[in-house]
Amino acid sequence: MFLLITLYLLTCSILACIFRLIIGPTIWDRLLALNLISIKTIILLSIYGVYTNQLFLIDIALSYGIIGFLTITLLSKFIVMGGRQK
Repeated sequence: MFLLITLYLLTCSILACIFRLIIGPTIWDRLLALNLISIKTIILLSIYGVYTNQLFLIDIALSYGIIGFLTITLLSKFIVMGGRQK
């Protein structure tokens, strides 16, 4: 029961982050919201994998974490370097 409540709360917090991603006043707020969505999705996959006893979902979450980290790093560097203005 505890894992189901946790999954529900994580889903609600992801929806709140999507709302923040849409209305974020600056690009850095949007990037932070995207990073939070990525992290919470990793946690959601891990908890769901433990709940359903399908441990391959933890491997998928690990791969998603690496891809999410690289994406956020590259987007941050792109924004800092000036984006398309150069």
